[in-house]
Amino acid sequence: MVEALVNPNILAWARERAGFAVSDIADKMKIKQDKVLAWEAGEKKPTFRQAQKFADKTFIPFGYLFLNEPPREPLPIPDLRTVGDHPVGSFSLALKDTIHATIERRDWYHEYRLEQGLPALNWVGQLTFGNVEEAVATVRALLSEHTAARPSQFHQYFTLLIERMEALGILVMRNSVVGNNTSRSLNPQEFRGFAIAHPHAPVIFINTADVTQAWTFTLMHEFVHLMLGESGVSDLSHKNDNQIEKFCNRVAAEFLVPSAEMVQLWQSDIENWKGNLPELSAHFHVSHWVISRRALELGLINEDQYWAHYRKIIAEFQKTKDEQRQKDGGPPFARLINMRYSKNLAAAVASEALSGRMLLRDAQHLIGVQPSKLKSFAKSELKF
Repeated sequence: MVEALVNPNILAWARERAGFAVSDIADKMKIKQDKVLAWEAGEKKPTFRQAQKFADKTFIPFGYLFLNEPPREPLPIPDLRTVGDHPVGSFSLALKDTIHATIERRDWYHEYRLEQGLPALNWVGQLTFGNVEEAVATVRALLSEHTAARPSQFHQYFTLLIERMEALGILVMRNSVVGNNTSRSLNPQEFRGFAIAHPHAPVIFINTADVTQAWTFTLMHEFVHLMLGESGVSDLSHKNDNQIEKFCNRVAAEFLVPSAEMVQLWQSDIENWKGNLPELSAHFHVSHWVISRRALELGLINEDQYWAHYRKIIAEFQKTKDEQRQKDGGPPFARLINMRYSKNLAAAVASEALSGRMLLRDAQHLIGVQPSKLKSFAKSELKF
């Protein structure tokens, strides 16, 4: 068997980049761990077939294995996440691949809008850093928002906001995995969402591996990013000192739960502060988590109270998710397409493909629907 003269340092880099231990890649390639260790130490070389399989399993181009040193791979949009006062500086392959795939879809949608003769979206970049109350008023006007008219349940309100944002021309994408690969989960501890500002095809991506109660805040935070014309990956930490993140957090919070009204309604004399949550959640039509975060920001509760409650929310979310997975395995795949890739994108791609202006395999690449199922998908999910 012909050996592949790969760089052993690149083998180790590729494995670690993919987030795999030696045992993980050995299991995926169905070989012993000692063989992987020997390759990475330069004591032995894989065959060409083994090297090709290694590249496939670690999600890198085969040619990378022959490089003298690992390539530089910066994120294509600003990374606004911080730990303390410092940028995070590192990111997973899952996050990088998700951003690159999203940009590819954004680029296609941009070209589609130009071909359709659609104008640029003049609201992108409309906001400037300044007064939070004025920014909130601008956001409310654009979304035709009135607190009293919000749906009673926070998940219904979340859906309504997405519909309004997509009506403005935004691609709102929600996913908990890389594309349709359920073996590559996204980590909510790494990021909660990102925004890609663009005059023709702005994008909001929400990491739905995060607790459901946080989704609405993430959505609004990323929407403010677009209105500022500022792309970026967000962690939404209330301790993040990045000026863009702080402003987006403040506008999103004031939009969802106005501070003056919150303070007026807060009952500080009740025995347990959490007794405020049901009534205030119903009043503002947001989740308990949004109310507790707002209470922390306004000094109504302390850090210990907030984090104890947040850990409980995470535990309940995980329990519910596990129960749903065992019960029914989640929603039908066709229904996930509009969520994962945006109804705007799905409708545009399906329309182009079914009219013969686009190859069916290209449509599958963009929205994950098999050619044989595209017509039924368009009928059932897009109402074509």
